[in-house]
Amino acid sequence: MWCGILSLVAYGAVEWSRPADAVSDTLASAQAAMKMQQAVEVVRAGFLSRGLRFDDNVDPNHTGLVGDEYTGLTTTLGNLEAKRTTTNPAMAGMMAQLLKEAGVKKGDTVAVGCSGSFPSMAIATLAASEALGVTPLMIASLGSSSYGATRTEMTLLDILTMLDSAGVFNRVPEAVSLGGADDVGNEFESEVRMALVEKIKRSGIPFLFEPDLQQNVARRLRLYFGANGSRRIAAFVNIGGNFADLGTSPLILKLEPGINRTVEIPHAKETHGVVFAMANRHIPLVHVLNIKGLVLKYGIPWDPVPLPEVEGAVQAHARIGLTSPAGLVIVLYVVALVLILVFRRSAFNRTPA
Repeated sequence: MWCGILSLVAYGAVEWSRPADAVSDTLASAQAAMKMQQAVEVVRAGFLSRGLRFDDNVDPNHTGLVGDEYTGLTTTLGNLEAKRTTTNPAMAGMMAQLLKEAGVKKGDTVAVGCSGSFPSMAIATLAASEALGVTPLMIASLGSSSYGATRTEMTLLDILTMLDSAGVFNRVPEAVSLGGADDVGNEFESEVRMALVEKIKRSGIPFLFEPDLQQNVARRLRLYFGANGSRRIAAFVNIGGNFADLGTSPLILKLEPGINRTVEIPHAKETHGVVFAMANRHIPLVHVLNIKGLVLKYGIPWDPVPLPEVEGAVQAHARIGLTSPAGLVIVLYVVALVLILVFRRSAFNRTPA
């Protein structure tokens, strides 16, 4: 009888010690990770269907999300290990957690600026948004640092439209720009630039081509906030280093990886990118550029080969540690149970007076 009572007490204590929001966050993160795993499988199949071949030295996990080092789309240097790390579906779980920590709630709208440098983080953000019931408004640019979406046959636009066609997200960008220098691909060869422009036009997605920084930012803000500026944006997610998103002020280097609630605003307005325009409106920023800093904070493995399997929604993210309140209750329960058994055996073996 006492064992049964103790069991009920322990169960009740465990449930009481686990906040409802924590359970919700756990499930959302797991759902986001599973959705990203599905997306990676679709991209992998699409990569092969285009006649492309995996380079085991660059993309040993065969994701199709890690490109070549130097191509006609390469804009700056990138870190290969960081690019591979972001292909882990756990990054979508991390993005769900970041959005929750930024104060994003179900039914909210988030603005997303994404270059081709981290195509897997674009996927992670879409997966996290779906898991949280959030609407993501993404503006994509096609330029990429090395080892990102650097293939002209497999640009960020190709990846996102592929996932839309497969029904993984049913969402395409609000607009697409060339990216690179001045966000208009000034460093691209003319053949590459023309091929990209044709690709964008065939997609039917609005083409954003504006070399003037402030006019570019203004157009992006109209897409995010609506023509009359009435749409509420709960957070801005910056992925990579697009010219229009970051602007030209060196203060951008002070941004922390992950959530930035307060951002130092440059005095020179002509240097402001979308990041500073959002900060001026007191909109939280989720900054995804320093991948090492993010994964260290959220306990995600660096450059794993093979990629970890995504487990069930509860098992993957809701293990009870012995240092948690629930874990301590279980330990106390086990100790109490042992003491009861020892006491009963001692009483049974005692010789009557």
